[in-house]
Amino acid sequence: MLPIRDHNPSEATPFVTLALIGVNIVVYLWGLAVLQTDLQVGQFYVDYALIPVLLSEGQNASALVTSIFLHGGFLHLAGNMLFLWIFGDNMEEEMGHLPFLAFYLICGIGASLAQCIGDPYSQVPMVGASGAIAGVMGGYLLLFPKARVDIFVFFVIFFRILPIPAWILLGLWFAIQVFGGLAADTSAGGVAYWAHAGGFVLGLALTIPLWLRRGARDFWQRTDGHPPHPEAVYRRSSVPIVRR
Repeated sequence: MLPIRDHNPSEATPFVTLALIGVNIVVYLWGLAVLQTDLQVGQFYVDYALIPVLLSEGQNASALVTSIFLHGGFLHLAGNMLFLWIFGDNMEEEMGHLPFLAFYLICGIGASLAQCIGDPYSQVPMVGASGAIAGVMGGYLLLFPKARVDIFVFFVIFFRILPIPAWILLGLWFAIQVFGGLAADTSAGGVAYWAHAGGFVLGLALTIPLWLRRGARDFWQRTDGHPPHPEAVYRRSSVPIVRR
């Protein structure tokens, strides 16, 4: 199950969202081109990835920001940028360009701190924009709980694209992060579940003032939880395939 788009078109160009996607891609490509040896990669992570034990000792606090723009592989980057593209443009439109940028960075920093609190003496480097993007998703849930999001569902011999309300997708995603965090061994690396959960909660909380200015429950009643403009319409797709 993978979200591929929402039915919530922006009415303004999301310059910051596009710039963030561009910066993340450029940094990833730069790393592929420049970091040729394991020693170079290791030193780069020491300098720019977030390592909880170093932060606990008061070192390399700048990594709270730099680590947000690093990724551990192509799929890591592609997945994060897809989620940012789906949910970021609408949040940027509601907040404004510069406030959205500040919101994104604050959520990323807060998400990293949440992961560090879970295991402050971990020596495993932490990278990725997912904590910041989780904050975007938390804000999106508050403003557009019933916006339709198309998900790609793959069955054994066919796939289908299904629209579901954002609150189902994002609520399920958040629950997975919480249960994953409770079950995971943070010292072994892998997914930073608490960064995801912490970023999500922080993003939702930081969006409350905007939601209140829009009218809070009156805003939900006026829009019924949908975007305050006509939703995009896409044709459903179901295509059989043969597995080889």
